[in-house]
Amino acid sequence: MIGNYRGEWINVLIHGHMMDTLLLLALNGLIWGLIIALIALGLSIIFGLLDIINLAHGDFFMVGTVLAWFTLELTGNFWVAFLIVPLIGFFLGALIQRVVIQPIRNVAALTIVATFGLSLILQESVRISFGTTPRRILPPIQGTFPMFGINYEIYRLFAALIAIIALAGFFVFLHRTKLGTWMRAVRHDRETAIAMGVPAQRVYVMTFGIGFALAALGGVVAAPITTVEFRTGVDILPFCFMAVIIGGLGNLPGTAVAAVLLAFLEGIIQSFADPTVARISSLLLMSAVLLVRPQGLFKGLTK
Repeated sequence: MIGNYRGEWINVLIHGHMMDTLLLLALNGLIWGLIIALIALGLSIIFGLLDIINLAHGDFFMVGTVLAWFTLELTGNFWVAFLIVPLIGFFLGALIQRVVIQPIRNVAALTIVATFGLSLILQESVRISFGTTPRRILPPIQGTFPMFGINYEIYRLFAALIAIIALAGFFVFLHRTKLGTWMRAVRHDRETAIAMGVPAQRVYVMTFGIGFALAALGGVVAAPITTVEFRTGVDILPFCFMAVIIGGLGNLPGTAVAAVLLAFLEGIIQSFADPTVARISSLLLMSAVLLVRPQGLFKGLTK
């Protein structure tokens, strides 16, 4: 009888541990999805307005993490990075659009080659200046918070809050400001917008700058969660493309929802399978969407 009770108690402990692991990975996936949504939105607006498949976008995120590390090293204050790094990203993006993208904007094949080359340049520049050794940034907010029966890191909750505020702020900007209206007008009907006096060239520059800034902000938010190294963006880029495709090409709300959904699903799958299996599942979902609903799962969110 004692043996039976002991066996039941062990089963209860194992079941409880599995549920805690599932909940932890699901929360991690949800929060990571909110961060990815920031990055994927930048990729989506660049594609939607400029018709450019930006293969360097993952490295924009990587630059954000590295700049956050340098900001912490130089100032001793991580919070400053939330202001400085997106601004640097915006100006770098605007410069890249004028110098690299604008001369070849109407030649799709050249833009793919150019952004691939830009990706290599960014990676090698960071490798030379930052080094090849992965670094870690300690979370600026220490401690855990009890929720759903587990102790969860406070900084991850803060990261989710920042991502939600940034996402909401972006959509308010898009629908409540003159520049946002110009961006939507150019995205929906470029020729008519230009004929009505919208400064398309300025919109292109601002759009690329905002895309870089969103990715860089995502890098700052994620820096204390992930490792900081010159290859960080390599894994981010495919995930962003999957979110853009599943959400619908040029569909900004759909892209954000798809990013959160994908990361959440991968988090759940990782609780009982290898991370590689989780990524394969996302790729299979993307393939299914392309075959069954090529316009994306969230077409209705476009307006």
